[in-house]
Order: sequence, then C-alpha cells, then structure tokens
Amino acid sequence: MLNKITIAADERGLLFKKGSYDKYLEPGTYWLTGFTDQKIEKLKLSEPFSVPGKALKVFMQDEALLRDLEIVNVTDYEYVLHYEDERFRTLLPPGQHAFWTKLSTHRFIRADSRQPEIPAEIDRSILPCFPYAIQSFEVVAHELGILYFNNVLQRELPPGKYDFWRGPVKVAVKTVDLRQQQMDMTGQEMLTEDKVSLRLNFVCQYSIVNPQRTLAIKSVEEQMYISLQLLLREYVGSLKLDDLLRMKQEVGAFVLSRLQEQSEGYGVQFHSAGVKDIILPGEIKDILNTVLLAEKKAQANLITRREETASTRSLLNTAKLMDENKTLYRLKELEFLEKISERIGNVSLVGGGTLAERLGQLLIHDGDGKQ
Repeated sequence: MLNKITIAADERGLLFKKGSYDKYLEPGTYWLTGFTDQKIEKLKLSEPFSVPGKALKVFMQDEALLRDLEIVNVTDYEYVLHYEDERFRTLLPPGQHAFWTKLSTHRFIRADSRQPEIPAEIDRSILPCFPYAIQSFEVVAHELGILYFNNVLQRELPPGKYDFWRGPVKVAVKTVDLRQQQMDMTGQEMLTEDKVSLRLNFVCQYSIVNPQRTLAIKSVEEQMYISLQLLLREYVGSLKLDDLLRMKQEVGAFVLSRLQEQSEGYGVQFHSAGVKDIILPGEIKDILNTVLLAEKKAQANLITRREETASTRSLLNTAKLMDENKTLYRLKELEFLEKISERIGNVSLVGGGTLAERLGQLLIHDGDGKQ
C-alpha cells in the first residue's frame, strides 16, 4: 500500500523514519509505503520554521535545510525585533529561532536589555505591540524629569513621553514641578520684644530652578518652612508690639532678603513674601481698641474746638464790618427779616398806612439804636 504525499511550491517537507529526522524534501510528489515507519512533516514557507515536539538543534546538521533557513539566537539579556519584508512581525523571546528565506526577506534589530535606552533606529510606533517589554514615563508641560538608572542620576528630561526596556536595570523618573508655588505659615505663635504673645499668618512664593539640588534635599519644603519660622521669630522678637504693627510691611521685605540668601542651597528662587494677618490675644485687642477709641475722641474734640474758634472769628469779623458800614448792616437786617417772614404764615398790622409803610416803621431805629 502506497501513500501519496505532495509538497507544494510554497511548502517544504521533512522526512522522518522511525521518529528520527532523515532528510529535507523539496516541492514534489512522494510515495510512502504503508509497511514502513515513515512520516513526512509539511511546513509552510510563510510561517516560522517549527516542528511540534522537536528542538531546532535536531535539524542543524542538515546543510541542505540550513541553506533555506536563517537562524537567530536570542540571549537572555536581549530583545530582538523581527522584520519580515521590512514590516515588523514580532519581538523574539530568548532562544533559537529559524525562518524560511525562500519567500521573504528578514531583518533583525538587537537591543541589550541591560541598556534601558531604546535605540533610535527603532520606530516608537511599534512599541505598543509588546507592552510587556516596555516601561513608559511622562513629563508634563510644567515639569522637569530626572532620570535614574539603579538609583544613579543620568540626566534631566524635558517635557515629553519616554520609553525604556524592562530588564535588570531599574529605571526611575522623578518629576519636579517648575510652576510658582506657595508656602503658607498659619497661626504661628511668637513673642515680641515686650513679651506680647501673638499669632502670625505669613506667606511666600517660590519656584524651583535647580531640580537636581532640590531632589538632593530630603523634605525640602519642610526645611524651607523651618528656615522661614526661624527668620520670623528672629525679626518679631526684636520689635515691640507697636513697632511691629507699624512696620508690618517691612517684615516681608526682611524675610524675603534673608530667604534669598539661602535660595541657592535649596535650588529655588523666592519671589515674594509678606504678612497676611497678625492675630492678637483678646485682652490685648481690647486694650488697643480702647486706646484707639480715646485717640479718635481726642481728634474729634480737637476738630470741634477748631471749628468753634473759626466760627467765632468769622462772627467777629462780620460784626466789625457791619459796625463800620451802615448799608451792610441794613442789608443784614433785611436778610434776617426775609428769613423770619418765611416762617410766618400771617402778619397783622394795626394802625394806618399800607403794609409796606408799616414794615418800614418796624425797621426804623431810635436814637439809641433800638428797633
């Protein structure tokens, strides 16, 4: 009994006798007897060379077969990208791989996973095809990234997306916010020179200008906060309460100048500083309110006396003018008569003469100056 086996042009065959590889078969027709333990394994040229249950090294002694194959060895620390006819096919795992060369051309790009940087020749658009081998980091527009390999500083990263191989080297990217930031000190209790206890709310703005220096300091914000606290205690403790309230704006200028002296050590630049609130104890607040009220009352009394003096002086000047000028005196009488008339509804005059004559008699003075 004969079995007919046909190998097409896009196929190749492998002949096995009693389970062992015998030889490589080109396209054609082959007859196998049913009484012999023979088997032909047909393989597609469009697929990678692979025989189920057989290791690739079993076929490495056949020179005829090797002429039609391209063998690729991938070590444990390598990533090998396989391109077929200049199109990306797959990322090869560690091991030995074989590909037919009859129908397609093959190209391989090797990358050492011990070097996390992805070579520039690798198109970033194919990285999503093997996310298990890639680790990505993003630095947003207002940040600066600091790259570390195994906790060793490498370089600064401007805003963007960065991809690295997963491998034996630990990759870390620390980001630093470059925007202007604010540090608030609220309810800080302090003593003035005259031993008055008060609470201070203070604020300052800064931005990071040397990220590497900033990251080298543990808890840089806490250390800047302590520096700010000490500076405020130093300045407030040198002033009496009245001086502090009067020189409130100068506190911010003093603290800002002293902070700027320390800015290089922190890797930051301080932009502004100032007192938001000075919170006094209740009894001190009551005393200040009493003093303020007394001062305002004294100012009001002073203004009242000043106005009374001016008014008296004005009356005296008017009297002197009327005494010297009879016409002015007469006009003043008519002015007062007009004002009196505005308040009177009816005027009754007894005697002869017209209304104008009787009113005129009211304004006639006797020899003693009496009306």
